[in-house]
Amino acid sequence: MTKISKISWLFLFLFAVLAVTMVLSLGIGRYPVAYKDVAGVLFSGSYGEPIDPDDFNRVVVEILRLPRIILVVLVGMGLALAGAAMQGVFRNPLVGPEIAGVSAGASFGGVLAILMNWREEIMVLAAFIFGFGSLTAAFAISHRSVRGGLLSLILAGVVMSSFFSALIGLASYVADPENKLPALIYWLMGSFSAASYERAALMAGIMVISGGGLLGLSWKINLLSLGDSDASALGIKVDTLRWTVVALVALIVAGQVAVSGGIGWVGLVVPHIARMLVGPEHSRLLPVSALMGGIYLLLMDDLARSISAFEVPIGLLTSLAGSPAFVYLLLRARKKGWGDQ
Repeated sequence: MTKISKISWLFLFLFAVLAVTMVLSLGIGRYPVAYKDVAGVLFSGSYGEPIDPDDFNRVVVEILRLPRIILVVLVGMGLALAGAAMQGVFRNPLVGPEIAGVSAGASFGGVLAILMNWREEIMVLAAFIFGFGSLTAAFAISHRSVRGGLLSLILAGVVMSSFFSALIGLASYVADPENKLPALIYWLMGSFSAASYERAALMAGIMVISGGGLLGLSWKINLLSLGDSDASALGIKVDTLRWTVVALVALIVAGQVAVSGGIGWVGLVVPHIARMLVGPEHSRLLPVSALMGGIYLLLMDDLARSISAFEVPIGLLTSLAGSPAFVYLLLRARKKGWGDQ
């Protein structure tokens, strides 16, 4: 069996796992639905028709869980895709939206939008502006430092994350403790409890633009992974490409923050696992990362919905899983170089 056929089988396998997980997730939750009833709703052909409030199965599957599952998958695919692209651009698997400061900046934009009662579309714009600005500032600080390189970028990202975390804390302090603060705190911990078809459509549009853009740039990211000098010698406009990828990543993170609050570590951990399966070639790595990201976040959401009587914020679960994984990656990267990742 050739290498190409193995990759093709892996794609098919991941697609199948994602599809099966989505169907199984429709029956999971505090109100379990039998899978024969799930199938009855899915194949009833009644989408768009008025729903009888007494039709429990259809309300749960079609109104509550289906848009949520679609949104979770889109967010997971987007975060993993964004993380894989960032790791390729900066030539190290330890880079991710959380490490570089973009998530904290985007979260502050979302907090500001909540306090100002802005519409969801304006929230995405605010999250994009602050997320892109945070990553731009971190990259500028790293570029002007004495040593430069990944360590400087990580330290600059920590600085920007701390700065925006302080602004988030200040915004929480001045928020109305009865009408704004509880919703703000819950939103910051990450949740898909407010999922809707409108939010799924918003995230889908962002994925078409940013996800499609990143996939289209995969071969250029391969060249950029060789180093700035080699990429320039091959005709790549390094700065233009880097900032294009940064903007596309910031838009994905902004959309994710707007529709689901703070969810971390997906873009750091999942691409690393995908790289171990298919290698660093981005035309394979990016789509595999996206599929694995959708599966991973959907499993996390299933756990968040069913682990207790009350829904656990999914951002807490991804952080609990991602933090030790980052320590492992840090120790592994100390022993091996980029070429071995």
